[in-house]
Amino acid sequence: MSDATILAGSAIRRLRRREGLTQAGMAARLAISPSYLNLIERNQRPLSARLVVQLAEQFDFDPRSLRQDEAVGGVEGLRRRLADERFADLGIDRDEIAEWLTAAPQAALAFARLYDTSGKAGGATASDPVDLVRREIERWRNFFADLDAAAETLSDELRLSNADMGAALAERLRQQHQISVRILPIDVMPDALRRLDLHARQLQLSELLDGPQRNFQIAVQLAHLEQREAITALANVAQFEDRAAWRMLRRHLANYFAAALLMPYGRFMRACDATGYDLALLQRRFNVGFEQLAHRLTTLQRVGQRGLPFFMARIDRAGQFSKRHAGASGTTLLESETSCPLWAAHRAFESAGRIVPQLVEFAEGAGQASRWLTLSSAVEGSGAPGGEAAQFVIVLGLEARLAGQLAQARGMPLGPEQAVRIGPGCARCLNPNCRQRSLPPRGAALQFDERSRGLTPFSFAG
Repeated sequence: MSDATILAGSAIRRLRRREGLTQAGMAARLAISPSYLNLIERNQRPLSARLVVQLAEQFDFDPRSLRQDEAVGGVEGLRRRLADERFADLGIDRDEIAEWLTAAPQAALAFARLYDTSGKAGGATASDPVDLVRREIERWRNFFADLDAAAETLSDELRLSNADMGAALAERLRQQHQISVRILPIDVMPDALRRLDLHARQLQLSELLDGPQRNFQIAVQLAHLEQREAITALANVAQFEDRAAWRMLRRHLANYFAAALLMPYGRFMRACDATGYDLALLQRRFNVGFEQLAHRLTTLQRVGQRGLPFFMARIDRAGQFSKRHAGASGTTLLESETSCPLWAAHRAFESAGRIVPQLVEFAEGAGQASRWLTLSSAVEGSGAPGGEAAQFVIVLGLEARLAGQLAQARGMPLGPEQAVRIGPGCARCLNPNCRQRSLPPRGAALQFDERSRGLTPFSFAG
C-alpha cells in the first residue's frame, strides 16, 4: 500500500484522545511538528511508513486498525448498502462515500452494522443465513489468500505425480486418507451426489456427475479432510450466532478451495492473460464447468497479480438470484432479490451451449448509471434422468470500460449508445417508461387518470 492511500486522521485522533494527549504532546513523541500532526488528523497529509512504525513503538498501535474500511467491504461495500431503495432519493455518489469512510470510519461501520442487522428492503433479515453468508463473503471480497495459496501448493504437487488431475485427486485420497473413489448408479444412491462412507472407506459419487463435476466433488472432499482447521478458523472469524450460517460459510470455503485446486492461481492467471479470458478455452484447459469457471473469475485478487474484477450471478427461470458474488467489481446490480426482465440473461435459457452477450446500462438511482458487459450461459444441475435436472443461467459481468480486453468482446461495440437500460427488478426500479414493468416501485405514490391510459400499466410519482 502506498503512503498516499493511508489517510487515517480519525484513527490518529481517537488514539491521541485515548492517550489523553494534546496535539503538541503527541507530536513531540512522534518527533514531528504539531502543525503536521494537525494536517494528518484533518486527512490533509497521509501517514508515512516511518510514522506508522513510530505509532506502533510509542503507543502500541496496531496498523491493521488503519484498514477499518475492510470491515464494511470498503467503499464498494458501503455503496452496495446505500443502493437500497430507501436511500434512492438522496443521490449519494461514490466520492461522498469515500469521503465519509475516510473522515469518519467508525460512523460508517456503525451504519453498516445497523443496516446489516436491521435487514434489507425486500425481506432479507439478520436471521437469514444466506444473506449473512453473502455479506461475509463480500467483506472478504471473495478472496481467501491462505486457502488459495494452500490449494496452489497442493495442485503443483499433484501435477508432478500425474498429469490427469482427476486421477491425481483420487490417488491423493487413496494414499493420504485411505479412501477410494467409487461411482454408484442412481438406483443405489438416488438422493445424493457425494457421500463419504467412512465405514467402507469410500467417497461415493453419483453416476449423474460428469467428469468436471466428479473432479470438483473429490476436491471438495479433500478440502474437508486437509483444510478443516483453516476453513473452521475462517468461518469462526464471522462470529455468526446462527449455526446454519456458519455451516453455509464453511461449505463456501470448501468449494472455494476446490476451485482453487482445479484452477491454481498462478497458472490460471497466466492462462487468462494469454487467452484474453476466453471462457471456452479456459473451460477446456482446466476441465471445469462454466459455473466453476465463473466462480473462480470473481476471486482473482492476489496482491501484485490481480485479475479483471468480474461479478457472477446464478438466475433461475423466475428471475431469482440463487447465487451472487460481486467480487471486486463494486456492482450494485445484484442487490435486488429479482432481476430485470429486459436483461438478456433470461434468453440464455433458450440458447443452451451458447454464451449470450449483452451490453447493459444499469440505473442505480438518483441519476447514476453504470455500464457492464454481461456474458450469460445456461447450465443444468445434476438430476434424475428424464429432464428433471434444475436449470439455471450463470452470468458473468465486467465493467464496459474493461471489457475490451476479453476474447468474447472482440468486434463488439461497447459504447453507451449500444447499451440496453436495465433496472434492479420492477419493485425497485424507478424507470417510468418501461413497457415490461409488472409491478410499481415499492413505496411509490401511484397515480391514476380515468380519462387516459399510458403505455405502461403503472404511473407513479418519482
